[in-house]
Amino acid sequence: MKLLIVAATKAEIASFLSHFNLPDQPFIETADFDVLITGVGMVATAFALGKHLDENTYNLVINVGVAGSFDRSIFLGEVVSVVSDTFAELGAEDHESFIGIEDLGFGKSTYQSAINKNYGLKTVTAITVNKVHGNAGSIAKTQKLFAAQIESMEGAAVFYACTTQSIPCIQIRTISNYVEPRNRNNWEMGLAIKNLNDWLLDHYNQLF
Repeated sequence: MKLLIVAATKAEIASFLSHFNLPDQPFIETADFDVLITGVGMVATAFALGKHLDENTYNLVINVGVAGSFDRSIFLGEVVSVVSDTFAELGAEDHESFIGIEDLGFGKSTYQSAINKNYGLKTVTAITVNKVHGNAGSIAKTQKLFAAQIESMEGAAVFYACTTQSIPCIQIRTISNYVEPRNRNNWEMGLAIKNLNDWLLDHYNQLF
């Protein structure tokens, strides 16, 4: 079974790469798994992953990275499994209302994990955004629209690419911050990255 690990940045999985003495390059191939670093954001992710999956075959894709949490019951640094992810900005504004892409009749915005296994982690719903939230008004509006627990800038794009190629995909995230008016002093980025790498090193063999 061949596994592809997908991350937006090398920094998010640096300890994992270092553990295996893997080279500093966007695509890394090993006997047991491959690693693809796509770049930040849904556009870079969809392009890099779509191109790669068109030329390579995998039994499973795992998207890993950090995320912000709307849900205060999830602690900073916690590792979670995303069961569904939505392109939150895909649609149209109608004065003060938002019309999703489904209601417009132009497609689909929500995609699910294809694996019914959470590896002992809390399962969450997510949104994927181009602009992470840092304004109280937009945060409240987004929570009312989607009731999502976390947000990232890549997750739904990975689910989308894998769905179009009929490849099973899971998404594992660690929480670096709560979604609130931007205050980096409250973030736990180092803890989130450490816990993500520890989880990946402990569990990657179980993914096969």
